Amino acid sequence: MATETVYILQAYGRGRGEGLKAEPQVGCKDAAEARRKAERLATTFTDKGRQGVVAFSVSADTEMGDYDESPTILFRAGRLPETFDV
Repeated sequence: MATETVYILQAYGRGRGEGLKAEPQVGCKDAAEARRKAERLATTFTDKGRQGVVAFSVSADTEMGDYDESPTILFRAGRLPETFDV
């Protein structure tokens, strides 16, 4: 099992009612890139109907599809699912 750290950017838009709808995840090469992209997306909330954005890292065995359930938050802004409550 080869475990590696994966850096992910996840944005959320308006869902039905008060819900959130996840946009496609974006993989990043390192923590700095994930944070930079998330900060940039945070400025587009009103333009794109975004509600929130989060950059995080997780340990994962990508070959097996096993991901750690405790992400390390690198940046967060706006409204996010409870999973990302700190």
